[in-house]
Amino acid sequence: MRIAVLGTGGVGATLASAFVASGHEVRMGSRTAGNEKAVAWVAATGDGASEGTFADAAAWGELVVNATGGLVSVDALAAAGAENLSGKVVLDVSNPLDFSDGFPPQVVQPDGRSLGELLQATFPDAHVVKTLNTMNSDVMVGPRALPGTHAVFVAGDSTDAKAVAADLLRGFGWQSDEIIDVGGITAARGLELYLPLWLSLMGSFGSPAFNVSIVRA
Repeated sequence: MRIAVLGTGGVGATLASAFVASGHEVRMGSRTAGNEKAVAWVAATGDGASEGTFADAAAWGELVVNATGGLVSVDALAAAGAENLSGKVVLDVSNPLDFSDGFPPQVVQPDGRSLGELLQATFPDAHVVKTLNTMNSDVMVGPRALPGTHAVFVAGDSTDAKAVAADLLRGFGWQSDEIIDVGGITAARGLELYLPLWLSLMGSFGSPAFNVSIVRA
């Protein structure tokens, strides 16, 4: 599959590299072509890796990953172009965290709506799936590095889009019974609101190498 990864930070680079390792072609998108981090990633990755603008990557990709900062994600996807997102699965792994008042950050959800919902409403012809936003990027792509079973969540209005997301997650090593469908895109509210707790837990543990497990009767 041709996958466009929007965002050149640590999460975007980790996901992009894991997708290439899984046999996909990846184009990393940024605001301007020739972004220093994107160029360095392409050079380090080699075959299967390329870079371009948000719009170039989104137009090229069969699937789009939003790994931009949550507070700028709407603008980034607007720069990618609604026409380039139409009909495509958009995996939203970002979190709208505002650290301007210190720690813990505020989760920005205007009118009580999650970023995932806002992206779906802003780009109604895309199929937004919220996933992977509740853990560190190393855990995202290497779940078996942690002992036992643990959970990754998917939320979205399209059953078919969530099935595509689940296939990609299995490519990273997630087991089918660890991939938990929490419902429509409105469920992204809770997934995003977990982040202040995740950050507090990371502070307590002194490491981001952890995840949550769901225990059922």
